[in-house]
Amino acid sequence: MRGESWNDYSLCVERAGGEAAPADLAAGIEVPRDFDGLIVTAGVDVDPAGYGQQAGDYVSDTNSARDAFETALLMEAQQRDVPILAICRGHQMFNASRGGSLLQHLDKREPHRARRGKDGESIASGWHDVEVEPDSLLHSITGATTIHTNSRHHQAVLTSTIGSGLRITGSADQDVVEALEDPALSWCLSVQWHPERPEMTDAPSMRNASTALFEAFVAACAKRAARAEPVERGATP
Repeated sequence: MRGESWNDYSLCVERAGGEAAPADLAAGIEVPRDFDGLIVTAGVDVDPAGYGQQAGDYVSDTNSARDAFETALLMEAQQRDVPILAICRGHQMFNASRGGSLLQHLDKREPHRARRGKDGESIASGWHDVEVEPDSLLHSITGATTIHTNSRHHQAVLTSTIGSGLRITGSADQDVVEALEDPALSWCLSVQWHPERPEMTDAPSMRNASTALFEAFVAACAKRAARAEPVERGATP
């Protein structure tokens, strides 16, 4: 994960009452079958080859093996109707896994990427508002039609590039899609921002766009686990 920490995600899950376990690509490519919820995290660029394009000049640090692994995880979760929370790169992977594509690079840096410092390095997140669609899962979690979020990306899902069966439930300027849902699934949300970062979780004013997402996700996972068939969990029926 580029500049991201697994501990941020696991801590958010644990604070919400869940138990986080990494699905490590380095340990092998076998997709786990016994999980009650899936978080697809941030990280390196999505390889444009996965959605039928050649990589442009601004695409770097791709990992096609990770793309394939996360696509398989997403397909497994959707087949079993397991709760999905996809974040930043995960949001982009979710869209690409459903036949959508990405804008490979946002030419206008702000507000979706941080300003650069004098040394040429990014010094902070960008910040902007996200417009939330009424009658959506995101709206039921946030309780708002406008939320304020951080932003740390240069690839983007656009309103013109969404995958099959997906609904746009959060949007920002430059036609950037900030949240997607699949109405056919019991609980499924992908977001472009970083609800796991301390700059979000430690700010009470950001709670509805950060901590509340993990609390809703863990609650959905607990509900899914409670109704899981014994045979699905590997027990004798």
